[in-house]
Amino acid sequence: MNNRENAQMADTINGREKIAALNPVGYAPKVTPKAMAPRLESLDGKTIYLVDPRFDDSGLFLRQVQDWFAEHMPSVKTKLVEMSSVYTKDDPKTWETIKATGDGAIIGVGH
Repeated sequence: MNNRENAQMADTINGREKIAALNPVGYAPKVTPKAMAPRLESLDGKTIYLVDPRFDDSGLFLRQVQDWFAEHMPSVKTKLVEMSSVYTKDDPKTWETIKATGDGAIIGVGH
């Protein structure tokens, strides 16, 4: 019998129903932090990728970021790209393109 069947199984003790339940508290996996990329000295003349991870309204947010750069920092070239799938799946092809042709990236999420 598996845990789910155990949790759903009811016993009777002294005329009272006894229900088994599982404890939902878990243990977080160990996370190894990674250092952020070094900061660029300047964005002038640089190409910055705006990466849409397909999270709620992230594309809308990044278009606003792109408009801000056009108005306030016109020397910065921005490229808005969508990840090939949803944000929970890695996209090595996009990362390689950014490394090969970009100077930096902003991976945006919005709500």
